[in-house]
Amino acid sequence: MKENIIATKTFDFAVKIVLLSKKLIAKNEYVLSKQILKSGTSIGANVEEAIGGISKKDFRAKMSISYKEARETNYWLRILKDTDYISTEEFDVLNNELTSILKILYKIIDSSKE
Repeated sequence: MKENIIATKTFDFAVKIVLLSKKLIAKNEYVLSKQILKSGTSIGANVEEAIGGISKKDFRAKMSISYKEARETNYWLRILKDTDYISTEEFDVLNNELTSILKILYKIIDSSKE
């Protein structure tokens, strides 16, 4: 079976977000860790749902949700950086991956318009 780039990228990103959440919990930061965990893992979960979509409309709707979750994750990452929970270097790594994911999702959504 051919590799699905967006599914792979979002899964790998979700793993990094889980590890980040564990790190935040170790610092006794529970609220932001939960927010970033929920939005950051939801990106890939919705991509998986889109892949299994029953129609083109369903596919596009799930990919759109993934895009919105990625935007939300970007917000939480900026908060974490600006409050010194993560370093600029950690932010840059995650933000670069997230920017790549956002660009791919946008192209998928745009090309699936009816």
